[in-house]
Amino acid sequence: MIVVSNDAYQASTPDFVAVAMTSNLRPAPYSFVISTADLVEGTLNRPGRVRVDKVFTLAQAIVVTRFGRVTTTVLDRVRQELSALTG
Repeated sequence: MIVVSNDAYQASTPDFVAVAMTSNLRPAPYSFVISTADLVEGTLNRPGRVRVDKVFTLAQAIVVTRFGRVTTTVLDRVRQELSALTG
């Protein structure tokens, strides 16, 4: 998963908003592939497909570990795909 909610949201609620990420690389609408090169920190074991059409909320308390941080380019792409999905 990739957390897409901002710090202000996360400070005001016990939840966060995320989009799904899967190791299944089959093409799907409103999705794109990322690899370790798309991370500012951390690594991926293999490329993954970001599924912007799979938006969900989770409790911050259940997060055990963080695997990395995506670039602003990836976050911009999430916003573009989400805009295409909802526009």
